Amino acid sequence: QVQLVESGGGLVQPGGSLRLSCAASRSIFSIYAMGWYRQTPGKQRELVATITSGGYTNYADSVKGRFTISTDNAGNTVYLQMNSLKPEDTAVYYCNADEVWHGTSHLYYWGQGTQVTVSS
Repeated sequence: QVQLVESGGGLVQPGGSLRLSCAASRSIFSIYAMGWYRQTPGKQRELVATITSGGYTNYADSVKGRFTISTDNAGNTVYLQMNSLKPEDTAVYYCNADEVWHGTSHLYYWGQGTQVTVSS
């Protein structure tokens, strides 16, 4: 099992910045991708940003130009730099890891979630 530990959430004013981080409990040998998702009450969890082991990134349209996803050299720690934050960014943010198992199957791991609140 891979455990993901998140940090960096909190309260910030509109226009401010936060950086979230997520570290895997062990080195993931066959990582495919890592990413960030977010969820608010009554809504389905939605993709924010993902990054593959090859460095390809994907962002939700609502955060393009404001958020940046990155990893460390080992690819087992993922960061989300959030700039120009808006009240609508308020949500619980979850870290995700996608591990390839036995060459074909995918295993998905989730962090515990960290609250981001954007309010004046």
